[in-house]
Amino acid sequence: DGNPKLHHSRCWPESLTRQVLSGHPGPCEFGSLAMAISAIAPLRRCAFAARRGVSALAVAPRLGGAAARPGAFAPSGLQLSRRFSAASNAVKVLNSEIKHEEEQYEQAKEIKNFLKNSPFKLVETPGDVNMKLERELGEQKVCIEWQLTNPFDPEGDAEGGEGGEEMSKEATELTVTVENKKGGGMIFYCSTQTGEDHRFVIGSVRTYATAEEKDRSSSYHGPEFEDLDDKLQEALDEYLAELGMCTEICDFVDAMAVDKEQREYVQWLKVAKSVLEA
Repeated sequence: DGNPKLHHSRCWPESLTRQVLSGHPGPCEFGSLAMAISAIAPLRRCAFAARRGVSALAVAPRLGGAAARPGAFAPSGLQLSRRFSAASNAVKVLNSEIKHEEEQYEQAKEIKNFLKNSPFKLVETPGDVNMKLERELGEQKVCIEWQLTNPFDPEGDAEGGEGGEEMSKEATELTVTVENKKGGGMIFYCSTQTGEDHRFVIGSVRTYATAEEKDRSSSYHGPEFEDLDDKLQEALDEYLAELGMCTEICDFVDAMAVDKEQREYVQWLKVAKSVLEA
């Protein structure tokens, strides 16, 4: 559409996810879920301590064969017993992980301070990876949109990233849309960056005259921002600052991207637990 969003995905075997959420996993799937959760829990803790890490789920075994296809054969009494035993074990692991995550969770100060003092209104929906900040500025509407951040960075680990300080420099991609009452507007494609003086960079700027043009996927997205005349770059950068883009916004976006992922992860654990207990 006119305002493309990133596609969020956790490094998790699709076969295991489908089978568990269907409510009809085979006996080995429950055991695999318990082992996967046991493996990922300590890694998540290290990842959040350092803001990034490597997912054990990225190398979790994919399940196949008859056991991975519910209904492929009628389970015997022994198989049913193993299934319930494996499910019970998975629930215990889930309970332990939920307890730990809830005890360790604390919302970042940047989030609390920003929401208390900012003219922007935060819009988010449980279960949705997208978030946005909205405000009215005269005759214009300003909307900043971004997504949660996966705490795992396999590429960073492969490169041998040294410590949390280096890993915490990951950028958050976002868009800033300013629209007038007639439906025309501009979309700035940006990302946060480290530094105290200038916490965001602009990749490109898209313009549209109508709502229909905004929603057209084939519309021209504009040139690379760095290819524009220096004076035009400076003018557009100042315009963004006038709309409200600042260090505080970038700090909030970065912190909220990680906070949202953590809350969604805990909810995922709770849903998995409820399915296994059903």
